[in-house]
Amino acid sequence: MVGSRRTAEAPSPEESPAASWTFLTNHAHVLIRIAMDPRVLVRTLAEEVGIRERAVLRIIGELEEAGYLTHTREGRRNVYAVRLSKPLRHPIERHKTVGALIEAVMDPSNAARGQRPAPKPASPRVAPASTPRVTPRTARQPG
Repeated sequence: MVGSRRTAEAPSPEESPAASWTFLTNHAHVLIRIAMDPRVLVRTLAEEVGIRERAVLRIIGELEEAGYLTHTREGRRNVYAVRLSKPLRHPIERHKTVGALIEAVMDPSNAARGQRPAPKPASPRVAPASTPRVTPRTARQPG
């Protein structure tokens, strides 16, 4: 066309650091990230998921209320436990468990975060042997 300008194409979702939409919800992102590191800080969750700390706290509360997540206190820090055997909520995906979701999306080498597999968990309700296991990082939890 005469007089038209060629504009730069928008980056593809793979190239863009913050895609306009994703296939998983913020709830899934928070749950998966906690499964990767049960001692993760709320601040870190907020930064990595791309939401505010207050939203992360709301999501954690909803996940705990629904029985997908529990926490215990170790000093000033929360240590989370994901109930991997719990089924997903939506009727289309209810035949799969949280553990299957995490296994499907988690990098098996955990190279992105430099984590190593953890020893087998003590409680089967926290992580069955067939699910991915990771070692928590050490960091201060806001009091």
